[in-house]
Amino acid sequence: MGKQFGAKRGLKRHNTPDKFERSAAAIYKKRVKDEVARRSLPTLSGESSGEESSGGASEEMNYKEPSMYDKLLTKLKSSNKSIADAYRRRKVEEDDETDGTESLNVSDEENDYEETDNDSLGIQEHDMDGTEEQTEDAETEDDLEISNTDQDEDLSVCGPPSVATSSFSKHVVYKLSKVDAEDLSKKRWKYTWEVPAADISNAKWVGTGECFLKDDDLNSNYDLKQKLYKHWLDVYKTSGGNDFHSSRQRWFFSLCNSYRDILHCEKKPFYHKGLEEDSNIMDAYLIHSLNHIFRTRDLVRKNDAKIGKLQESTKGDMLPGDGSLDQGFTRPKVLILLPLRSVALRVIERLIQLTPATSKVNVEHIDRFYQDFGSEEVEGDDEKEEQSNNAKPPKPSDHQSLFKGDTRDDFMIGIKFTRKTIKLYGDFYSSDIIVASPLELMTKFGKAEKNKELDTDYLSSIEVVIIDHADVISLQNWSFLTSVVERLNHIPSKQHGTNVMRIRQWYLDGFARFYRQTIILGYYLNPDMNALFNRHCLNYQGKVKSVRDHKGVLPKVLSQVRQIYERFDADSIADVDDARLEYFAKKVFPKIKDSEQGGIMLFVSSYFEFVRLRNFLKSQNASFCLLGDYTDQRDISRARVWFFEGKRKIMLYTERIHFYRRYKIRGIRNLIIYSLPERKEFYPEIVNMLEGSDDLACTILFSLFDKLRVMLYDLVT
Repeated sequence: MGKQFGAKRGLKRHNTPDKFERSAAAIYKKRVKDEVARRSLPTLSGESSGEESSGGASEEMNYKEPSMYDKLLTKLKSSNKSIADAYRRRKVEEDDETDGTESLNVSDEENDYEETDNDSLGIQEHDMDGTEEQTEDAETEDDLEISNTDQDEDLSVCGPPSVATSSFSKHVVYKLSKVDAEDLSKKRWKYTWEVPAADISNAKWVGTGECFLKDDDLNSNYDLKQKLYKHWLDVYKTSGGNDFHSSRQRWFFSLCNSYRDILHCEKKPFYHKGLEEDSNIMDAYLIHSLNHIFRTRDLVRKNDAKIGKLQESTKGDMLPGDGSLDQGFTRPKVLILLPLRSVALRVIERLIQLTPATSKVNVEHIDRFYQDFGSEEVEGDDEKEEQSNNAKPPKPSDHQSLFKGDTRDDFMIGIKFTRKTIKLYGDFYSSDIIVASPLELMTKFGKAEKNKELDTDYLSSIEVVIIDHADVISLQNWSFLTSVVERLNHIPSKQHGTNVMRIRQWYLDGFARFYRQTIILGYYLNPDMNALFNRHCLNYQGKVKSVRDHKGVLPKVLSQVRQIYERFDADSIADVDDARLEYFAKKVFPKIKDSEQGGIMLFVSSYFEFVRLRNFLKSQNASFCLLGDYTDQRDISRARVWFFEGKRKIMLYTERIHFYRRYKIRGIRNLIIYSLPERKEFYPEIVNMLEGSDDLACTILFSLFDKLRVMLYDLVT
């Protein structure tokens, strides 16, 4: 489980744009003065020369505040001659306002060169890719024939090339103003529409803006690239599906393809007998990720070819126009955050399966991948054999399913797609998709803070973030996940071989976070997930989330137990922890202290509450033992024996250790739930551990700020 080592370390953020601001304006203004003095500027509208030669007025009229793009070029041109030359030519062209070559039409960019190599993203790769990559990337006549065929198929579906129809193109070409960006930063979203969730009982989808959910054309490819759509359809039919249009995975893909932020915490996970539902959601977001990667690749390749032809015709270098601004600061575009290696194994295996055959002729380092992440089949057989030889009672089925395989939570792997190859363990700066755990990324941040030669700039151009099994991550260390999201889409600290002349304007303006799509998926919703979605998901497209009326858990309590709900008051959410401890110390603990009866369990949901209660019990010289997040195994065994034999009156027990170990604690006669568990199935599990037949009691402390959990459990009406 994730350690707490860096939750509030105050890691520094890079503020590179500030370095450019000192001299950029002065240099730019001086250049304008020189140009005005040297020659008069013609206009597109053909105005008279008398208006053009207005002296100081002309100078004042032509000066403008340098943009982030100008500042970046000013910084880089001092160390790179080719960039400096290109910068001067670009400024001359802007000042002359000459009629250049028309920029590419968006739909043309998407529909040409559909199956070409994505290595030409304008990013210089590290030496590790070497000459082997160059040999592989050489196009043959057969490859070009495949590309043209797929292109024609896409055109027949998507319509004329003069119309930009795909959600991808509409999303990336949208121009966000500074005023709009400021409004998004402090906007309070209002959900204006709702649609019943046909595949989830007692649930609905709600969203901001206009409702975009409508029936798609049955004859369309659902805004997918043709080859990817055909392969997905084949995989669906092979698995036994017969109505793709009405399937859950097709419907959820439409949600993802809207490029809105999504919060779906009503997903039944694979370890809770929800294998089909979980797999359908996973297929949808993986297909969305592949579609985004392939469309980005084809757009860049189309512009490469266009620029190359124009340079040949003009016999010189040509500066890209607005239609050729198609890149970010670095290459990675999709980040998938997962809790465990076993879950990452499942996701990456499915990603490879969903990739069309022509794009995965070779999967590099697959043996190393299975070595590092484990083979699910092998792990399953070993676990069954171990359980058969183990005399202890088996763990609950959901625990067995989740913790089958490699349960380490420190992993990070880059995945790169070339024309015919999937490259696992690619250098992060040359990868298209990064699959990682929040813990490993926090480790990278810490190393970069200590060693200035290291950095995490590969997160600067992430456009799609997928957080799957957020409920499991919340029981590791949620603050790590929040820190990771906060560090996305920052201006990089270094130049990483990027073609700066083709960086999209909204990257240079610092608006990338408003274009980033964040998809949060989980089994249940808690305040931390809500806060992340409300504060850090600021996509200009809007938001969509699922809402559900939950069934209660009280019928699952098997014992005849008196359940007493005690409400305490708190003025604000910041005062809840202090108010809870004060109520416990004044109202609950005196009853425990004066009672001679032992077998009292104190259940807490967070590690911070565990520490506060531990310190309080020590101050009161109470007889207690601990089962906490970091308790040694020997101490755990000793504490369980002491508690059962009555040598310790109180046991302090956390939700986190119950999640990972699922102990059956013996000797409980009085249960005090200091804070309700986040996972609602834990409530009946803990209550059902009460033993004996005389006066069994369970006391639950809650406040107004526990409303979400109370509603989730349906405990109090």
